[in-house]
Amino acid sequence: MPIQHFAPPPHVKAPPLSFATRVGDLLFVSGIPGFDAGGALPDGFEAQFANVVVNVKRVLDEAGATMRDLVKVNVLLTRAADVAAMNALYAGAFGPPPYPARTTCVVQALPDPKMLIEIEAVASLAKA
Repeated sequence: MPIQHFAPPPHVKAPPLSFATRVGDLLFVSGIPGFDAGGALPDGFEAQFANVVVNVKRVLDEAGATMRDLVKVNVLLTRAADVAAMNALYAGAFGPPPYPARTTCVVQALPDPKMLIEIEAVASLAKA
């Protein structure tokens, strides 16, 4: 089965990876941090979360999917204090229910010390 790769947007200085890969009816979205449209990482958790959502939606759209096609989401946070805010923001961005399956981890660090959040996901591209 061929693998389709989705490149990072040109403004994002990304490590050597695809933003997503599709194999069959599954789309695997790489961990995406909260870079804005200019490739900058804003201060503040809410701004980074909003940018992550925009970037995830862009990748899904490019693959012909929507947030409703997500089946599994992994959220990485660098501060446990952001869990409550993330849950509130997540409900609006990934809802309405039912939500995709999700794992939330608080990690010691992400690649850039300014990164407060990163989200990776798996989406189903199967059309019923």
